[in-house]
Amino acid sequence: MPVILVTNDDGVHSPGLIALFRAMKELGDAYIVAPDRERSAASHSLTLHRPLKVEAIREHVYAVNGTPTDCVTIGANKVLPKKPDLVVSGINKGGNLGDDVTYSGTVSAAIEGTILGIPSFAISMVGEKNFHFDTASSVALEIGRYILEKSLPYDTLLNANVPNVHRNSVLGIKFTRQGKRIYDNSIQETFDPKGEKHYWIGGGKPYWEHGEDTDFQAIQEGYISITPIHLDLTNYDALEYLKKVWKGS
Repeated sequence: MPVILVTNDDGVHSPGLIALFRAMKELGDAYIVAPDRERSAASHSLTLHRPLKVEAIREHVYAVNGTPTDCVTIGANKVLPKKPDLVVSGINKGGNLGDDVTYSGTVSAAIEGTILGIPSFAISMVGEKNFHFDTASSVALEIGRYILEKSLPYDTLLNANVPNVHRNSVLGIKFTRQGKRIYDNSIQETFDPKGEKHYWIGGGKPYWEHGEDTDFQAIQEGYISITPIHLDLTNYDALEYLKKVWKGS
C-alpha cells in the first residue's frame, strides 16, 4: 500500500488539511505531518536556529513546531514508517496562483518533497470563506491516483488551484502556465499608540497578466488550473544569449 505524507501551511487543525487527509486515505496509508500553527507565506524556509519538536496528536497525525518544509523533511525521514510514495500539500484556504508560488508554504512543501525525490503536488482553493473542501478533495483524489499510477517528470511538481464552488459547477481541468501578478499599494503604513510608524505588507489590489493559458485565466473562467512546476530555474535562452554576447573576462 502506498504511504502518503499530507501537510499544509494553515496548521495541523485546518479543515482543509483534514479533508485532504480523508481523501488520501482512499489511496493509501496516509499520515499528517503539519505545522502546529499557521505558517502561511513561510515559503521554502527551513528551521536551522533551534531544535524541532514533533507531537503525536492522534494516530497518523503529527504536529511540528516548524515550517511546512520542516514537516516534509522530518516526516519523510523520521516520522513515517518508510519514505513516502507521495507528498500532498493543502488544501490551502486561498489560491496560490502566479507569483504566489514563490511565497507559498503550501507549494514549498511540495517543492521539498520533489527535492527529496518524492512525487508531490500542492492544492489550493481560490476563495476567501465558505470553502467547498469536498470539491478540492475530489480533485486531489484524481491527481493523487494519477501520480501513484504514472508518476511525474523528473524534478517536477504539480500546483493545482480549484475554484471555490460545488464540484458540479466546475467546468473541467486546464493545464496552465504560471501567470504574473503585480500588487498595487501592497504596503500599508500604520502607527502604534506612541505614534511610531510601522509597515504592514499585504492587502493591495492585484493586477494580473492576461493570457489564455495562465493559471489565473483558467480560474477566472471556472476551470481547475494544474501547473507543472520545474525545480530547475535556469533560463536556458538567456544562458545561450549571455554565452554569445558577454564581453567580460
